[in-house]
Amino acid sequence: MEIVPIKTKQDYRRTLKEIDGLMTAKHGTPEGDRLDVLVTLVEAWEARNYPVDLPDPVDAIRYHMEQNGLAPKDLVEYFGSRSRVYEVLNRRRPLSLKMIRRLHRGLGIPAESLIKVTDDAGQLTGSMS
Repeated sequence: MEIVPIKTKQDYRRTLKEIDGLMTAKHGTPEGDRLDVLVTLVEAWEARNYPVDLPDPVDAIRYHMEQNGLAPKDLVEYFGSRSRVYEVLNRRRPLSLKMIRRLHRGLGIPAESLIKVTDDAGQLTGSMS
């Protein structure tokens, strides 16, 4: 059977339907190989047509805090002082490059999530270049 690129939403829906029918295919079989190729095509099409935006830096920090049971006092070593932690978490101060590096290295928060730029009102305006 021929595999063709996904160019339209109709192609996308058709491919998803075919994937659904192949979900029980065993790895290493022709059906399993077809499933792998179709899933790769769908992933590429979704990445191009439905990009997932990175979270706001403060939201990323808060999420990490929540997931790891951290309190603001636990972030002092990454921000320099307790007041600076609260300034950042309350969006009164942007993250500095030093803070970004410390948070990324120390807590494993993806740097890409920490470098988004916001305007003075806290609205996202893009990412740092």
